Amino acid sequence: MASAPKKIEPAAREVPSAEPTHFVAEPGRPRAAPAAGFARRRVERLLEEAGIRVGGAHPWDIRVHDERFFWRVLAHGSLGLGESYMDGWWDCEVLDSMFTRLLQSRVERRARGLGGFWLALRSYLFNLQSGSRAWHVGQQHYDLGNDLYRAMLGRRLVYSCAYWPHSNDLDSAQEAKLDLICRKLRLGRGMHVLDIGCGFGEMLRYAAERYAVTGVGITVSEQQAKLARLRCRDLPVAIRLQDYRDLNQHFDRVVSVGMFEHVGPKNYRRYFECVRRCLGDDGLFVLHTIGGNRSTGHTDPWIEKYIFPNAVLPSARQITEAMEGLFVLEDWHNFGTDYDRTLQAWRTNFDRAWGGLSQHYDERFRRMWRYYLSSSMAMFRSRRGQLWQLVLSPCGVPGGYRAPR
Repeated sequence: MASAPKKIEPAAREVPSAEPTHFVAEPGRPRAAPAAGFARRRVERLLEEAGIRVGGAHPWDIRVHDERFFWRVLAHGSLGLGESYMDGWWDCEVLDSMFTRLLQSRVERRARGLGGFWLALRSYLFNLQSGSRAWHVGQQHYDLGNDLYRAMLGRRLVYSCAYWPHSNDLDSAQEAKLDLICRKLRLGRGMHVLDIGCGFGEMLRYAAERYAVTGVGITVSEQQAKLARLRCRDLPVAIRLQDYRDLNQHFDRVVSVGMFEHVGPKNYRRYFECVRRCLGDDGLFVLHTIGGNRSTGHTDPWIEKYIFPNAVLPSARQITEAMEGLFVLEDWHNFGTDYDRTLQAWRTNFDRAWGGLSQHYDERFRRMWRYYLSSSMAMFRSRRGQLWQLVLSPCGVPGGYRAPR
């Protein structure tokens, strides 16, 4: 069993000055910020464009507890908004509704702060997802503690979008997603399957039990690997701590669920080359990934710092350019709106389990995690984020490919 997780303290950060520093207080009088009113008016106007009011009566309105909130948002954009929430400077009754309004209005484009510029520059100059950096997200996010993920993800421990068309609960929706992938792969008895980014091993576990395959799963998370090995201990499944770049083995089928978001644009071509190297001419590859509507080289500054370091949502153009000449695109399936419902179920589970989790995670972590889940709901609800499943073949399926739904 995995060792008991230690108390989690989110990454240390510098708190920006609550007020401008270009003035001198009059002798004998308390120091005051003459521009504080400007900051409040500016932020209030931006929020009102999204239909959000400070101190309003709607569940998506916000309540500000600390006036430093306004300068922090102006100075640091989304990073300031998220950190000030973690610090308890403001609250909102229904966070996901507030974020949906913000994203639909696109006001965040006029309150970016310097964090986004710095991330864009870094992603342009450096390979933020190089082999030496690949393990960072495993250590910061996926190794947080298996108790957290057991409580949040449900019985099947699948940390990716469920498939809800014929399901009414999270566990059955996750099983429907796993079976959909198996049918898209056209799995058959005795096939050897590779899972890139295997998480807690549930994809291979399901495929081995239901379709009698053997498999190898790779992950960069030690905690995931420990639990995946335990869950697959009686099955012909091997779990490895390994980076995808080190793969050099033949498989009949390849699947990757919720891992491509950590590959990065500078590595997309190499990723597809690695898959092609491992797959026979008659094989199939299913790529399950969150996607973005625009090509970019970085993510949101708050998400980068606290949730998924070095993550990037790929665009359709970035994916197709990287796979060109290596694969035939057989099918492209978008069910991104199902992620909103999946995230709602995860948040409900997290809230229900908090009494026990609070022994290992502090209040600032709770606020951070709910902020992450709620803002992610809004991304999919507003259609700013997509969930794609691509079916790829090395040489084209003879006679064509009809994808199951």
